[in-house]
Amino acid sequence: MVSDQAGKSNVLAELERIGIAADKNDPRLSYLLEEVKRREAMGYSYESADASFALLARRMLGKVPEYFDVERFSVNVERRYNARGELVTVAEATVKVRIDGETMISAGEGNGPGNALDVALRKDRGKYQSYISGLKLTDFRVRILDGGTGAVTRVLIESTDENGEQWTTVGVSPNIIDASFQALLDSITWKLLKSNAPA
Repeated sequence: MVSDQAGKSNVLAELERIGIAADKNDPRLSYLLEEVKRREAMGYSYESADASFALLARRMLGKVPEYFDVERFSVNVERRYNARGELVTVAEATVKVRIDGETMISAGEGNGPGNALDVALRKDRGKYQSYISGLKLTDFRVRILDGGTGAVTRVLIESTDENGEQWTTVGVSPNIIDASFQALLDSITWKLLKSNAPA
């Protein structure tokens, strides 16, 4: 088992690798280490989700703006016949967010619930739209952590932007849509943060 001191050193090295300067005696590093352990016990894995780890670390150190607040979202999957008489499955998502006190509702359609939610989350984001317009999802991986219908699901999403930069985010939940939402929201937040978008 890794000692707390070794764990703290690992976290500090990772903080420095992602560009966050922290003092090794900063008591918040212990809280960050405990939070990482707690989340890993829930199924999170930050080894391959650098952007989600960077956001977690920055939040624990008080350095992530709240760009917008997602008040609610819903996803509907429907199997139906299209105009050509073909049987198709279509996913639709609706997202309600608050930006600067203003409520915005957007909808998106996709070939799956994750795709529909991604479209809705990145649509009509007001002052942030120009910052996220070049954001694209390049990979979507799902891993079932426990068997059965009550399984915990881990979703890893790889994203890229107009500059060719890539990053990975993670979400964990018994609900695959919720896990996808967490990873998608982290991806958007990371893009806004690294683009120096105004809070």
